Amino acid sequence: MKSAELVIPCYNEERVLPDSLAKLRAWCAAELPYAWRIVIADNASTDGTLAVARRLAEEHPADVGYVHLDQKGRGRALKRAWLGSTADAMCYMDVDLSTDLAAIRPLLGAVLDDGYDLAYGSRVAGTADIKRSLKREVNSRGYIAFIKLLFWTKFSDAQCGFKAITREAARELLPRIQDGAWFFDTELLITAEKSGYRLREVPVRWVEDPDTRVRFPQDIVQMGSDLVKLRLRRLPTRAELRAGSAPPPGGA
Repeated sequence: MKSAELVIPCYNEERVLPDSLAKLRAWCAAELPYAWRIVIADNASTDGTLAVARRLAEEHPADVGYVHLDQKGRGRALKRAWLGSTADAMCYMDVDLSTDLAAIRPLLGAVLDDGYDLAYGSRVAGTADIKRSLKREVNSRGYIAFIKLLFWTKFSDAQCGFKAITREAARELLPRIQDGAWFFDTELLITAEKSGYRLREVPVRWVEDPDTRVRFPQDIVQMGSDLVKLRLRRLPTRAELRAGSAPPPGGA
């Protein structure tokens, strides 16, 4: 049976984590046609998140684990968890479960059954159904427009916290990804598409979390700066990544 590891990055989420994990475990047990395991990736939480993660892993040793990082950052947490996984594919979702869990099946199916290297949730494609503020809608669409202007990419949503990747693609791509925070998702998608990997778009139902950690406009300005820096780098081909002959990440 094919296997999947579902990662939940967490920073100061002691109140939300138990209920979200219970909901996710119940859904996986009822709906997933793969062997599955959930990993809580605590990245430098200053509240009781790590203690909660340990307790939950002890209560459900067969299908729940955790990792802890001393440095904050969603990207760092995902790189640590994904590179340490032995599953056939890995995915992640935000701890608030703002994306409808029904989308997990097509997301994982794309990389486990349909031959795609990476799949991403899209809040703007096809049958996507979202509820979010006008400010966030404008920022999100402006950000993706800027990405397309700089890179001529085809993907429609960079920052939806809902992605899956094969173990092979993760081993090849993640050592190339420099960002350890919010820009990680964007850098991963751009690098994957421009290097020749196959990406699958999965429309999602998504509801904005009013307790979002995204800061406007600081994070948007920072990610815009990161986009310009990435544009100045030469991105490797997949053949180079497979052969281990890609230029260093900071290379021109």
